[in-house]
Amino acid sequence: MATASVLTPHDVPTTLNYYAPIGEEAPYQYVQEPPEGKPPTNIGTDPHPVLVHDARGHEDEFSLDKNGFQYVKWPSVEKEFDDEERIKEKYYPEVEEILKKVAGAKRVYIFDHTIRRKPEENGKPGPQNRGPVERVHIDQTYQASANRVKYHLPEDADRLLKSRVRIINVWRPIHHPVAHKPLAVSDWRYLDENDLVHVRFIYPHREGSTYSVKYNPNHRWYYLSNQTPDEVTLIKCYDSEQDRARLTPHSAFLDPTAPKDAPHRESIEVRALVFDTE
Repeated sequence: MATASVLTPHDVPTTLNYYAPIGEEAPYQYVQEPPEGKPPTNIGTDPHPVLVHDARGHEDEFSLDKNGFQYVKWPSVEKEFDDEERIKEKYYPEVEEILKKVAGAKRVYIFDHTIRRKPEENGKPGPQNRGPVERVHIDQTYQASANRVKYHLPEDADRLLKSRVRIINVWRPIHHPVAHKPLAVSDWRYLDENDLVHVRFIYPHREGSTYSVKYNPNHRWYYLSNQTPDEVTLIKCYDSEQDRARLTPHSAFLDPTAPKDAPHRESIEVRALVFDTE
């Protein structure tokens, strides 16, 4: 029986869903139920063929400040990720340690995590039924990232925002190597910031914003083939410093060569504010 463990490293020709507008209203997305009669989003898709390059075998060539992403081998004591309190008690400190040792953080504030599995076919979308996001995006806009500091750390925000601030997403497979819907990340050096589309991200009691991304043939995409639960991808979502990689578009994608009977992808992503000065 073929399993994900027999996959061999390879580049993957696939299709990625870029941004397309729907209607005339500025792009938006409701995090929960939209007002009655209003669509939950007006973000359409613009599919384009791309080649996703395999980073396997040269993982060390990529770094957060050069490319906007980095691969790190870091086994976790947590294996199941099935208990929210245990994740916060056992796994959050590991994430903090990764960010301090690998990214040079002095202070880390973890503000959320998301577990993704194949959605139940008839299940209602929500925190317990989230599948991989098959749309090119970035988790925060520049302004929303600074606002996160004010929202989560109001007493320290003015001081913290005078120094370097980053948001880093720590992404890890759960249970088995990734075969279906692996994670593609886009190299900052080939991104034109004119490709970024501001999207209102509407919560019930506040508003944030994310970036959707327009197609550009210059984009260069990577993934880590057969990524195991002992390997994490660090995804830079924001950096206040402007002389280095500031963010990383990313998306799940279809690998048509993945064994049909390989398990469906399970993953956890933990997002954190990262400070260099304290």
